[in-house]
Amino acid sequence: MSGKIDRVELLLLRLPFVHFFETSFGREEEREFILVKVHSGDICGYGEVVADKSPLYSYETTSTAWSVLSDFLVPLVLEKSISCPHVFHDEAKKYRGHPMAKAGLELALWDIRGKREEKPLWKLYGGVKREIPSGVSIGIQDSVSELLDRIQSFIEEGYQRIKVKIKPGWDIDVLEKVRKRFPEVPLQADANGAYSLKDMEILKEIDAFNLLMLEQPFPPYDLWDHRRLQKEMKTPLCLDESVISAEAARKAYEMESCRIINIKVGRVGGIVESRKIHDFCQDKQIPVWCGGMLESGIGRAHNIHLATLPNFKFPNDLSASKRYYEEDLIEPPVEVSREGTIRVPESPGIGVFPQEHRIERATLKREEFQAG
Repeated sequence: MSGKIDRVELLLLRLPFVHFFETSFGREEEREFILVKVHSGDICGYGEVVADKSPLYSYETTSTAWSVLSDFLVPLVLEKSISCPHVFHDEAKKYRGHPMAKAGLELALWDIRGKREEKPLWKLYGGVKREIPSGVSIGIQDSVSELLDRIQSFIEEGYQRIKVKIKPGWDIDVLEKVRKRFPEVPLQADANGAYSLKDMEILKEIDAFNLLMLEQPFPPYDLWDHRRLQKEMKTPLCLDESVISAEAARKAYEMESCRIINIKVGRVGGIVESRKIHDFCQDKQIPVWCGGMLESGIGRAHNIHLATLPNFKFPNDLSASKRYYEEDLIEPPVEVSREGTIRVPESPGIGVFPQEHRIERATLKREEFQAG
């Protein structure tokens, strides 16, 4: 791909949620994240760094990602005149870890490539779907009755699948009440690694609720105990935090630690690695789906294009803009149809249009880097 990168901007943004989001890590009322803008001539590519301000889901934070981007990754791109996402992926490997920082910059390079070639990203990725099925993730609520009411409202909006967060003490009784009220809804539960092997008997009770999957019951690096649990359960286990690369996906497959894999672009370090995981899983007949990280419309649009690949077999954690933010950063906003699908954008690159005045309002800090 031709086209010199002229400058890169990093922006730290904060957006309030329309409703708090609580997991086993705690409750969040707002989201702080980094937006990456890469400029090449009159083209601007946008990427989103999904690291949060606290090291809960991941060791990465907005502070560490900003440091790694400004000290290493952005200089790498500018000094070596890197504009190709694949070249960036290969060159950035010399820096250990920090996949969310890497992904944010790689996504911006993909957006530039799509705009330069006048193609939506799904065409560059080899996508095959024009609409993708949408699911919704619902955090822990103040009461079960509030959870049930929220589930009802999202079903009425058309979402094809409901995911609920669980943790010790908010699990079996909650799932029992959800299933009693919604016996037929496609349902899954996500623990974000909140359990340990001593909880195996409790987790095995989840088999009674006919879930699509149980996501990440044990901590990220515990592939062995996931294997032990999967052998005891009929419910498919899905790995999220554990799968940080295609190599990790291979190990999880060979150990029989799961039957489904969740792909998150930020967690694995970008689209290049996401496609490697997708292709490996497709070859091994392991279905995948696209997870969300409470992205703004910019990161969400990138995810939508990825989810057009053929092995994304389940409804994705890709919801409407209004699910999280009163005013998203893009036009048109992401919308979910009454049939529970999201139409894939057709315009070049991410296919949606970031609104600079909204970005400016949400910006807390900015830094710009010029090519030499």
